[in-house]
Amino acid sequence: MFSFNGFVRLNDFLTGVYRVAYLNVLWVVTTVLGLGVLGVGPASYALAAYMDRWFRLGEEPPVARTFFAAAKERFWPSVLTSWIYLGAGAVILTNLTGSASWYVRVLNLVALGVLAVSLSYVYSVMAALDLPTIRRRVTASLMVGFGSLHLTVLGAGAVAVAVSVLYRYALPLLALFGVGIPAVAVGVVTRFVYKDLARAPDEDLAKEPGAVAAGKTRPATGPHVARGLDRGVTRGATP
Repeated sequence: MFSFNGFVRLNDFLTGVYRVAYLNVLWVVTTVLGLGVLGVGPASYALAAYMDRWFRLGEEPPVARTFFAAAKERFWPSVLTSWIYLGAGAVILTNLTGSASWYVRVLNLVALGVLAVSLSYVYSVMAALDLPTIRRRVTASLMVGFGSLHLTVLGAGAVAVAVSVLYRYALPLLALFGVGIPAVAVGVVTRFVYKDLARAPDEDLAKEPGAVAAGKTRPATGPHVARGLDRGVTRGATP
């Protein structure tokens, strides 16, 4: 028989499963209400923002109210971001289908992979980090994705396995969870990545004379994460 703690863990797991399905439904509804081009960006940002609060900060706020508040909060920045990725994806796919050169196709396949990695993290970066421009967010998403490539590969592999199993044995469940599956993978990956970034400024500070060692007096919070990654973005953007 299950112990009390076992029942608690089972309840937490089932609650999490329900929450992922609910978030997927909200994402679909928001995308459809925005006619795709105006809805997919805010829906993706709201989903990433909730996942960041859930996985990284350990919060479990009300799902629908939090989701729609986040979608309204950064509506136009998220829309513009989605347009950039949709435009880039359209150009790459056009080159893939319209070019007879294998060399051009290989280059565009590589570009498509880079675009997919960046798209996976850009809304998480927007939600978790204080980066003011789209350019910096895109750069940061690439740094997160390729800077922790092993986690990106593991996450992508887990998503591929989950999607393939559901597609083969439980197609209705795939429709129910849908975009929530990769969102969970991104939430798990960025939980580790952002915590590492949050420690970086404190570790740099601890090297200064009279400074307190990292983790002694202050927690790793969002602004610390932003400063840690923003330094890397700034260095990467400097010629």
